[in-house]
Amino acid sequence: MTTDLSAPPTRGSTTTAGRGNSPRPPFGVSVVSVLAVLIALFSLIPLGYVVYMTAATGWDTAVELIFRPRVGELLLNTVLLILFTVPLCLILGVGGAWLVERTTLRAHRIWAVLLAAPLAIPAFVNSYAWVSAVPSLEGLGSGVLIATLSYFPLVYIPAAATLSRLDPAIEQSASALGLGAWRVFFRVVLPQLRLAITGGALLVALHLLAEYGAFAMIRFDTFTTAIMVQFQSTFNGTAGNMLASVLVFFCLILLLLEARGRGSARYARVGSGAQAKALRLPLHAYQVPAQLFLLTLTALAFGLPLFFVLRWIVAGGTGVWAADEFLPALLQTLGYGLAGALVTTAVAFPMAYLAVRHPSWFSKSLELSNYITSSLPGIVVGLAFVTVSIRLVPGVYQTAGVLVAAYVLLFLPRALVNLRAGLAQAPKELDEAAQSLGKPPLLSFIRVTLRLSAPAAAGGAALVFLAITNELTATLLLSPNGTRTLATEFWSKSSEIDYSGAAPYALLMILLSAPMTYLLFQQSKKVAGQ
Repeated sequence: MTTDLSAPPTRGSTTTAGRGNSPRPPFGVSVVSVLAVLIALFSLIPLGYVVYMTAATGWDTAVELIFRPRVGELLLNTVLLILFTVPLCLILGVGGAWLVERTTLRAHRIWAVLLAAPLAIPAFVNSYAWVSAVPSLEGLGSGVLIATLSYFPLVYIPAAATLSRLDPAIEQSASALGLGAWRVFFRVVLPQLRLAITGGALLVALHLLAEYGAFAMIRFDTFTTAIMVQFQSTFNGTAGNMLASVLVFFCLILLLLEARGRGSARYARVGSGAQAKALRLPLHAYQVPAQLFLLTLTALAFGLPLFFVLRWIVAGGTGVWAADEFLPALLQTLGYGLAGALVTTAVAFPMAYLAVRHPSWFSKSLELSNYITSSLPGIVVGLAFVTVSIRLVPGVYQTAGVLVAAYVLLFLPRALVNLRAGLAQAPKELDEAAQSLGKPPLLSFIRVTLRLSAPAAAGGAALVFLAITNELTATLLLSPNGTRTLATEFWSKSSEIDYSGAAPYALLMILLSAPMTYLLFQQSKKVAGQ
């Protein structure tokens, strides 16, 4: 029996969405597209601010302010910081991931979590602990030390996730062809880690450009610390704006280098079938050195900061736990974190829906705008909102809404990536079936798509919450008068050399960040398997 697909449906028949077509979105494709475009335009505010301020300054003045010895000094510091820190993070991250996932390392499951743990400690808390241990720390070497110990998990987590899901059959084939263990690693395994390495290196570099507190504490000048000094002395003066334009240019160069380094090669298996069980390389005599190496690394990156935080708490006694001081900071941090996480996740929905259900150059362009903005340091986003709010809508300057809006722009990709993965796992055929049974698009979206993507949305919201909890620069610039978050109170007290008073805020940030860091580690392994 055949069916004429070109014939119109007869009276009383039911027409369903054809296979391969997308179900109707809850508010129509045009409405979702308009929302996504508005979000993309909103996300370009910081970049537009930099372009406008550079143009308004005038070519002669801009050249004079950019091409001066101070900018050259900051540029040299930044380049050297990146050139030393990124390779060290790559070595520690990839090396740690390989030991955990591909060798007979004892207690490898425990080490897998411990190597991700330093990410729960904000870099400025790490710097505070190291200054407590060695008060004379300052300069480039100290910056490289603290940044490496703070950011190597950004390489370790994606590298470990990739190795855990990498089909070992390719390694076994290389070994069968006579390649030794080291040649297999460099010629077979390492190329498979290309995406993890380039992505991790980009994240580390962008964090180095954005970090303020860690480098200010050890008196190491970078673009971000210099911009903050300019803002505090001249309130968003021309010199600070020109430094911000150089910093943004630097970020865009890093994005282009990462895209070029990532390449267009495919790293996925084609076809189904059972994945072979990974054969772990015996460590033999290297078991003890490997254990000592990981023990030293985690002790320096996680143990030392935690030790000095607890030491300062003990030294301060019960007085540092005065509820009228730390409780408002904790509650406001939780409030801003929850509000920012919910708003960011909601804002990410239209763009994620278009990217998954209606992929095109249009949806990819909208996504790219958010990634560009999120790569900008928090201080640039903060300066943009300060300028825009004062000049266009002065009534909203230093309000909670402006601060939450800045959080949305800074951390939107964290929610967007998770939502995109969650929507991709929600079969559109179920939505089509619900609509073919007479359910309105909005109801079918809530009962089917939203329900199935809820875990991914919750994961993205948790990661946004973690980022907001530890955010410092944008909060310092935009927070309303009287705002007290854990990060700003910690910074205020540590700047006054009240290390005992700062310790409770540091500990609370670590306790809030730890479960979110574990969630990020577990989620990365799931994403690597998709």
